[in-house]
Amino acid sequence: MAAARLDFFQIRRWIVHDEETLCSESGRPADGPGLRKIVVGALIRNPYSGKGHVDSLAEVIGHSAALGAEFGRRLTRALAGDQAASYGKACIVGMAGEYEHGNAFLTTEFADPLRHALGGGKAWISSTGKRGGPGCGIDIPLAHKDALYVRSHYDTVTVNFSDGPAADEVLVLFAVATRGRLHARLGGLSAHEIKGTDGLR
Repeated sequence: MAAARLDFFQIRRWIVHDEETLCSESGRPADGPGLRKIVVGALIRNPYSGKGHVDSLAEVIGHSAALGAEFGRRLTRALAGDQAASYGKACIVGMAGEYEHGNAFLTTEFADPLRHALGGGKAWISSTGKRGGPGCGIDIPLAHKDALYVRSHYDTVTVNFSDGPAADEVLVLFAVATRGRLHARLGGLSAHEIKGTDGLR
């Protein structure tokens, strides 16, 4: 039986969104494998909910490595042997919390175990967030995991979940894509040129 607690966090629900695009909007078949976008999300009780302004969010930050490791495990399972080429993260904070509460879940402490699970990641991770309630949608930005300025991999995945976040929850989300956009043709640094760069070229 799965535990409702993960270290410091009380998790109500895990969510996986998995989509695969096989043709462009104009109907042209994919130039190679289809584009998979996978999002793993967790509806987590916000420990700061209803408390007003809290000076330190260190409690969430300090425990978020365990959360990142579990996200990494679930993303690896969802990828089922495919490799992540790009990534992004996001949060939606229930209305009894502050937007800053959600950002506390998305720091480097959370992200580094995910990088490890996905086989590395030299580039910083695109991020967004907002406050909202059940059914609220969010666009999660994606960029290449090893070099930020790869135009073909700038992308977005949009998700919403009818059951959350509740007012006292944070919906934490991490997204990956298995390749760049279909038929990307904007030039610039290409994915096969990345090896050996510092990721921020």
